[in-house]
Amino acid sequence: MAYSLSTSLAIYFVLWWVVLFLTLPFGVRSQHEDGAGAPGTDPGAPILARMGRKLIWTTLISGVIFAIAMWAYYQGFLNIERLSKLMGMPF
Repeated sequence: MAYSLSTSLAIYFVLWWVVLFLTLPFGVRSQHEDGAGAPGTDPGAPILARMGRKLIWTTLISGVIFAIAMWAYYQGFLNIERLSKLMGMPF
């Protein structure tokens, strides 16, 4: 049973958001850490978030993870029988 295009896109979409939330804290310096901040702003607010880089990295990382997962699925490593046996559940 192969994934349909809509199922693949839905899996990639969820994976992309998970990876985005994992990459958000990398490379961010707060106003408190940098020592410079605008008056009236929170000291924990980021100076420069670099969201463009994070979106590119998120797309690349999630693409690699998705490709590995699809390869494993088509090779038979990610089927319901095998996964349920690994988790100790009867199928």
